[in-house]
This record gives sequence, C-alpha cells and structure tokens, in this order.
Amino acid sequence: MSLKNVILLVWLLLGMNKWGIGQVAQLQSPDRSIALHVFLSASGEIQYSIQKSGVKVIHPSALGVMMKGHDFTQGMKLVNTSKPERIAHSYQTKNAKRSSTLYQANQLVMTFANNEKKKMDIIFRLSNDGAVFRYSFPWIQENETIIEEQSSFSFDKNARAWLQPMSEAKTGWNHCHPSYEEHYLQDIAVGTVSPLRSGWVYPALFKTNDTWVLITEAALDGTYCGTRLINDSASTVYSIGFADPREVFTGGGYLPKNNKPWLTPWRIITIGSLKTIAESTLGTDLAPAALLKDVSFVKPGKASWSWINSKDDSITFNEQKKYIDYAYDMHWQYCLIDADWDTKIGYDKVAVLSAYAKQKNVGLLLWYNSAGDWNTIAYHPKDVLLTREGREKEFSRLQALGIKGVKIDFFGGDGQSMIQYYIDILNDAAKYKLLVNFHGATLPRGWQKTYPHLMTAEAIYGMEMVTFDQHAADVQANHCAMLPFTRNAFDPMDFTPMNLTGLTSSNCIRKTTPAFELALSVLFLSGIQHYAQSPEGMVRVPNDVKELLRKLPGNWDDVKFLEGHPGKYVVIARRSGNRWYIAGINGDKNEKKINLDITSFKKSKATLFTDGIKDELFSKANLNAAKQKKCDVTLNANGGFVMVLE
Repeated sequence: MSLKNVILLVWLLLGMNKWGIGQVAQLQSPDRSIALHVFLSASGEIQYSIQKSGVKVIHPSALGVMMKGHDFTQGMKLVNTSKPERIAHSYQTKNAKRSSTLYQANQLVMTFANNEKKKMDIIFRLSNDGAVFRYSFPWIQENETIIEEQSSFSFDKNARAWLQPMSEAKTGWNHCHPSYEEHYLQDIAVGTVSPLRSGWVYPALFKTNDTWVLITEAALDGTYCGTRLINDSASTVYSIGFADPREVFTGGGYLPKNNKPWLTPWRIITIGSLKTIAESTLGTDLAPAALLKDVSFVKPGKASWSWINSKDDSITFNEQKKYIDYAYDMHWQYCLIDADWDTKIGYDKVAVLSAYAKQKNVGLLLWYNSAGDWNTIAYHPKDVLLTREGREKEFSRLQALGIKGVKIDFFGGDGQSMIQYYIDILNDAAKYKLLVNFHGATLPRGWQKTYPHLMTAEAIYGMEMVTFDQHAADVQANHCAMLPFTRNAFDPMDFTPMNLTGLTSSNCIRKTTPAFELALSVLFLSGIQHYAQSPEGMVRVPNDVKELLRKLPGNWDDVKFLEGHPGKYVVIARRSGNRWYIAGINGDKNEKKINLDITSFKKSKATLFTDGIKDELFSKANLNAAKQKKCDVTLNANGGFVMVLE
C-alpha cells in the first residue's frame, strides 16, 4: 500500500463526520466491485453500508444484538480490527445449482466491547456476488439468551421489493401456519407493511436503482430461531425479526440460546444483476460443510405420487402398486406413499410394497405427521417422531423394511426449539440412511449442504394449492416465474410440479400450458422431484416427451441465467454432464417472443419442445445447433418451452 493510501486509511479510521459517526473499517470484494464501510457513532452504535460499483445499495444500517442482561447495541468500543484475509473453499453437492462450487471472499473480523467489557466479534465477508456478516461471542460458557437482533438493511426510498408475507402463527387450516405458503407481493414500494402483520420471509428480493439485492440467512443451528424481515410503513429499513413465541416445540423456547462459544447465523446479501441472483450459490456457500461421512445412500431422483391427483382416497395397496409400476415405466427412482398409510395399508402390506418396488428398482418414501400440540391435524402416523427414542424405533423399522426416505409434514414454525427439532430429525434419519423431505415447514437455509440427505422441503405455495383453489390456478404462471429469483434461488423446493394433462381430482381448471408444466421439471430445483402427473394422463403424452422425462437428470452440474424478470418470465439453462437443458416459462397473460443464442453452448444438436397446436399437447422441432446461431421461441400466455442441447 502506498503512503498516500495509508494516510487516507488512517484518516478514515480516525475521522468523525459532523453527525459524530466515524468510519472505522472498510472492505472490498475480490473484484473490487462491492465495498463495505463500517461506522461507530460517538455513543457506541455500530453501523455498516454497502456500495456496488460506487453506488449505495445498503444505506447506513444498524448492527448488534441485545442479550438478556448484556447490551451489544450501544456503548460499544472498537477493540481490534483484523487484517483482511482471503477465504476460499470448494465443496460438492448433489442438490444445488452446481455439483462443484468454489467460494472465494475477503474477510474482516472486528472486535467490539460493551460497557461491561464483554466482547462481540462481527465477521464480514465480501464475495463478488454479495456481502455476509455474523456475530461471534467466544466468551460464553453458561446459558445466554439473545432477546433481540438489531441487524438491519436500509434501502433508498425509491427502491422496490418482491416479498412473500410471513403468515401468522396458529392460523390457517387446523392452525398449521406458518409454513411459507403465501403469494408474493410484487414490485411494491419499500416500507410497505406486510398484510399479515408478521413480517416477510426469506429470500427477500429488492431492486435499488439498477441493482438487485436478495436477503436470506444460512448456518442456522439449534441454538437460534429462524428469522424473518420486519419493517414499518414510516421507514425503508428492514430489520431481523424473531419467531413468534407460539412457534415452539412443546415445552420449548423461541429465543436464541446457547451455553458455549456462539456463532450466530450468517446474514446474506446477494448483490448484482438478476443473472447474479439466479446463478449465485451464497445460500449454500455459507452453510457449514456436510456432516455425513457416508453419502452413498443420498441419491437424487424423481418420484411418482398419487395423493396430488386423487388425494386421501388413493392411499390403498392397489393404487400404490400402480404408482410403483408408473415410476418403473418412467425410470423414476422413487414412489411416495402419503398420509394414513399406516392404517389404510398397514406396515405388513407396506413391507410387501417395498419388496415389490425393490424388484422394480424403485425406492419407497413414506409420509409422517410431525405431530405435537402446535396444530390440530389428525393425519397419521402421528406422535412417533417426537422423541429420540421414538424416532430411532421408527427409523430402524423403516430401514429394515427397505424404505428409502420420509416426508414429514405440519411443523410449527421457526422458534429455537422447533429448529432444534428439525435438526434432531435430520441427525437421527442419517443414522438409518433415510432421505428427508420437510413439508408444511420452514425454509431450509442451506441445510441441504450440511445434511446432504435433506432432499427437499416445501415452504412454498405449491401445486397442491392449485388443486384446492381456482385463484391459485389463475395466478400459477406468475407465481412460478417468481420462484427462481426468490424461494428456489438457493434451497431445494418441493413445489411438486409438472401437471401436463390437467388436474384429475380437482374442480380447479389449470391455466398453464403443457409446455409450461414441462419446463418446471427443469426450472425448479429439488433433490427429489415429486411430479403431479397421473399415470392415466401420461398415456396421452407423446413418446418423445416421455423419453425426455425418463432421461431427465436428478441433479445438475452447472447453471446459466439467460433472461427474465421476477413474476413475468424466466429462461434458465442447466447442464448435466455434456448435455444442456434450457427451460423457459411466461408468467404473463400475453404472448412473449424471445431470441436464444445457442452457439455459446457449443453443441451440434438441439431439440425444442413447445406448446402444441390444436389438440396436440406439444410441438417438437429438431435444430442444427452448430449452424443455427439464433433460435426464436414464442412463449404463449402462461406457456413455456424446453430445449435439449447435445
């Protein structure tokens, strides 16, 4: 560093502006496009701000936490600032945008002390696609409780937001909320109050000037509650909000607590273009490394599933056998048997089905009610997973039956004790090599990296809602076009997509086209993709589309965002091995034309599936990708397409 730069840095460290707030540190991303500034006021309040290419993205925003008996929000003094350090680590996953990822960032650790001389470290990292921070309390040796986290995100008054409201605890059908199942408010003014008065869920999408920002969290362990964003109409500031006190495991607490040296969850701010958002892996980059040594049983795939088509009446021995045959015919790896199987079929008959499925090279998945007194839902098996003894007894029984995984439903929110319950289930399921799917559940927040057998989670207003509510069907295309930029940006999502031929057991009329539905099989990420297509309807599907679905990969190696806009349309390419799949959907009710540059994929052959004409479900075109540089595709209203390049 030159003498001039040293003098400038010293001036920044020591200088105080006219409001009594002085900059005490700064950090840049590896490519120098993102800059972090940290300030300390005369009264000891810590703030930070973030710039992208010299333009303010996050305006001065508060940092700090309030512990029971210890205040780390004011009266803070700077004790030490580390030298910037380059962080780099690579990891592999079977359940994300990329199978292999390299995370690189510049890190700065700042140590502050409060009036009691108790210390709080703030760890900042800047990568080329965003900024993250978390708190560290290395001195903790006995129970401490955080009662408030002051972390906030302040936006320009002209910024816009695309946000999903958090539903209120104990509301909804049989008191099953919250479960991250609301429609997004789109392109709203910052400061808009959540209509459900419980804040906003992650990931939360904002646009300020020409820069997009996606906020979420990762590294959530059993010491902390899941959080959300809260705000009021008088402010453009969004703050960290804790879970509702009612969102707890029976007899447990909702506030963060720990009796050991404490690292809080990462606060993640992805920053850049929509391409940055759609291709970023920050949500898994910051999650802890995988805990499992043996991941041989973790096999992504696709599943048949009767309940989405014929609901509770379909849980019979013969119907499930039919769906096993269906999975076998489609070369899908799994078949899910849903609620009440323990009485409608029984353990003995499930053993017969499991043996039959094994002969077909299909794995069975079984549904469970998470139980507890947090809701009044009567579906079963119920009450068997509430204790470690109960889980180990049940999971060992399933392992002996050859069951490959469990779908566990109707959790009770985001309180600390409920988060611990999720993690306890994951740890116990791993012992018995069972894959896990959380439904009626919280956002995974990168858990699929730490616990690779967590294949997917619902936490979305999914296809089942389209079967219940005509309004959900009416806005499905718009809703789906939001998800690659928000809910499915980092975490696997069990939307249960792809109904090609119409809903078989619903009075609702599907408004999306067959090609739109086919595109969801590529567009949406889920370790196990449960398809909403019935075997009866699949008979009507052309053989070449069936072959596409038989060969469709269970996981992906790479991703490219091609174009799109939240809620309007999206076109994304995913690679598996040497083959690229491009999927696009139109969330609008007007036709849209797009122009694809297919030469960049350097493939010779392209097969394009679009909506059919008249009575045909699909149209198919074979293209010479080596010679045809551009490909014009017309997206019908609520329509879509899939292209395979090889």
